[in-house]
Amino acid sequence: MACVAACAAENNVPIGVFRTWVERHVRADGNIVFVPKQCNHCENPPCVKPCPTGATFKREDGLVLINDEICIGCGACIQACPYGARFVNPVKGVADKCTFCEHRLAKGLLPACVEACPTAARIFGDISDLDSEIKKLVESSNVQILKSWAHTDPEIYYKNLPKEADI
Repeated sequence: MACVAACAAENNVPIGVFRTWVERHVRADGNIVFVPKQCNHCENPPCVKPCPTGATFKREDGLVLINDEICIGCGACIQACPYGARFVNPVKGVADKCTFCEHRLAKGLLPACVEACPTAARIFGDISDLDSEIKKLVESSNVQILKSWAHTDPEIYYKNLPKEADI
């Protein structure tokens, strides 16, 4: 849970809500697996279109973000997200979610959750960079995405994701 704590501290996330979380799932064989979840920064983000003010948007670099200055906290984007990755920030009164710590990325740093993970279970990088660790992992491993039926083309990949976790 170091990733959850690091995210909360880095982004001043209010108590009781989470930008990232870890779910525990029991596999069919009885083994327990932990699945980190967060905004998937989808190629086809279903949260953008229903936003009545344009506060939710996708940048050219692929990040799906929220402009706090124009968000009215209506929740349309929250309802549209099939991953449950958005919430109304109880302090700000606007929609909130993972930003991949875009303020850290701008300084050449990794997202706080990635940096804090003691097991290196989270890998971050540019999938379009042919030499990146993430590109090599995705191409060489058995990786899955959550909720493929939603046709969102998420940018979060899981290695050996149990089918029980894809709910």
